[in-house]
Amino acid sequence: MFTASGYRLPARLTVPRGVGWGIALAIGTALISGLAIYLNSFAVKQLPDAAVFTTLKNAVAAIVLIALAVGLGGLRDVRAIERRRWPAVLAVGLIGGSIPFILFFTGLAQASAPSAAFIQKTLFVWVAFLAVPFLGERLGIAPIVGLVVLIGGQILVLPPDGIVWGTGETLILAATLFWAAETILVKHLLGSVPSHVMAALRMGVGLVVLVGYLAVSGKLGLIAALDGAQWSWVFLTGAVLAGYVATWFAALQRAPASVVTSVLVLGAVVTGTLTAVSKGAPPSATVVGGYVMIVVAAALIAAWSRQAAGQVAAVTRQPIVARVRAD
Repeated sequence: MFTASGYRLPARLTVPRGVGWGIALAIGTALISGLAIYLNSFAVKQLPDAAVFTTLKNAVAAIVLIALAVGLGGLRDVRAIERRRWPAVLAVGLIGGSIPFILFFTGLAQASAPSAAFIQKTLFVWVAFLAVPFLGERLGIAPIVGLVVLIGGQILVLPPDGIVWGTGETLILAATLFWAAETILVKHLLGSVPSHVMAALRMGVGLVVLVGYLAVSGKLGLIAALDGAQWSWVFLTGAVLAGYVATWFAALQRAPASVVTSVLVLGAVVTGTLTAVSKGAPPSATVVGGYVMIVVAAALIAAWSRQAAGQVAAVTRQPIVARVRAD
């Protein structure tokens, strides 16, 4: 498209491909995640029910992501999805955009806070285990060391002291495993489905299930009683969630799933920093040490991933260079 000055504008504004851009997007996702967790801790207390809050927040995110996808030509992209891939696409909405949210918030009402936080933060471990057999990702010495350091940092930040196991903990673990499976499935689908379309479908399908859950549980009537302040929290957290899902899927389309989920752990540092600032109380030396370990581990994993991608690219280009020299 040309403007009056004669310059040509791109039909779509897209982020370049490449592992480096994927890692950059994952860092952005981690920043958004840290802010989201901090805001949600306040917002969920302002609404009468956690499931109502989750459904409305997801509804706002779904509307934003659908509008974004349509603006980027998503209708054409949806029509281009092969029929055989639709069951998997719809499954993403179930195992990522709806069922785990219900499991997590139900479990959260029954589990202890330390248990819930620690179990949910093990997502990167499960994704790393699943990515090897199902995505063919390789874990060399550097990423394994990074994962171990990351786990150590998590233990310092969220020590599993006093963890007991009950129904609540089981539900939260189930939700975490659902999200891990979703990450693997989404990574597979993003080879043929654009990330903005996948994000919109994930939240759209998930919203249908969540609304159905509210209807069955008799909680739909609670929505009509919300006041302006409560709706403000819904719109704010929903917009943040839209940014999280959009950047997360875009990162997954460009970088290995194990790398993206490892970098996402940086969100814990963001949340902890915001909490410390708001309370005016600095974290303990042990927690700060955990934050440092998390940052170092994420940097190590990201650096290894970029180096590995560069080596693959060099090997791929080598035959072409050789043929040019031969000519």
